Amino acid sequence: MTPEIHTEPSPRQRREMIAIAAYYLAEHRGFAPGGADQDWLDAERTVDAMIASKLLSRTTQTDAGRRLIRNALVMPEGDDG
Repeated sequence: MTPEIHTEPSPRQRREMIAIAAYYLAEHRGFAPGGADQDWLDAERTVDAMIASKLLSRTTQTDAGRRLIRNALVMPEGDDG
């Protein structure tokens, strides 16, 4: 059995992961106007840290990735929509 090789997400996958995280951040603050840029930057920082820590990879399934991202943001569990 060969060990699983960690492969970074493609740029498209990374952008999708950041979008998911930014959505959760916006949801957490009640979608108040004026915070979208900061949500994106915070999401980008979180996702990049998770990729660097090998928590997210090219092969991470969407549902699992959403749970991992939500947990990394220390958000209460809820409907992942």
